[in-house]
Amino acid sequence: MADVTQNTAGKQGWSTGTKVLLGIIALVVVISVFAILTLTIAVLDSKAGTEFPYTTTYKVSLPDGQPITIGNSHILVLSNNNELIADVDGTREKLVVGQERVLSPRHARITVAGVSLLETDFQITLIYRGSTGDTANFDMTVKTSRQVPEFVISRLIPSAMNAQPA
Repeated sequence: MADVTQNTAGKQGWSTGTKVLLGIIALVVVISVFAILTLTIAVLDSKAGTEFPYTTTYKVSLPDGQPITIGNSHILVLSNNNELIADVDGTREKLVVGQERVLSPRHARITVAGVSLLETDFQITLIYRGSTGDTANFDMTVKTSRQVPEFVISRLIPSAMNAQPA
């Protein structure tokens, strides 16, 4: 039987440039994951007279009889046929299909790892579109005083609202 030996003289590991590139990619991934995990949004009362030039619109559904919190506004809806009672922060209002409810303006401070990245005022408007089963359907408009990335706005909206960009 012949003795077979492996020639390793021609093999090389990764080049220094490849190792540096992979290290940079790994660092970016770690920093991105850290930023997403430490992203927080603090919601406070807003100053009067703020303008809201930036708008994002969603189709949302609110579960009938279950409280939802958007920012620091508490919303509870009770629907009956084409009418709805909307309780926002303790103020009740009867809505019919097509009617809108404007929530009080708020101020949001977005931080990552405790460092403030962005501050903006925002106002939410809900337009009642009717009920389906045990959910009330709305068009929701989020207006902001500064342009805010959509992924930050979506963090403000609870998952129970099933928000879909419109």
